[in-house]
Amino acid sequence: MFKGSKLYSILNFKCPRCHKGSFYKAKHPYEFYKIGKVHSHCSECHLKYEIETGFYQGSYYVTYALGVALFISVCTIGYLLGIRSPFQLFFGFVSILLITSPILYALSKIIWINIFVNYKKKKE
Repeated sequence: MFKGSKLYSILNFKCPRCHKGSFYKAKHPYEFYKIGKVHSHCSECHLKYEIETGFYQGSYYVTYALGVALFISVCTIGYLLGIRSPFQLFFGFVSILLITSPILYALSKIIWINIFVNYKKKKE
């Protein structure tokens, strides 16, 4: 599915260059004792994941954008369901944000590195 695209790397948490190596040490974002821990290098193509010191600080902007998108989605769905109370919308947003925080955190890092690293098909 979409192999060779940035979307494949992002949705499968794979190396942005080869799409084979695992990006995170955890098997899924909800392994709390390994949350956000990135391998130092790709096991397949040996891409160094931390391009420079503090590289992933830029992913905060991606996290912010994902949070805004989540907020707008929750408010829109709440409005369509007839929820008009600001308190109920706020409670719904905070609840969903707490549940989805690990996935948003994981997505922000993988999206950030995909901005800078392109897929390279291995010549065999």
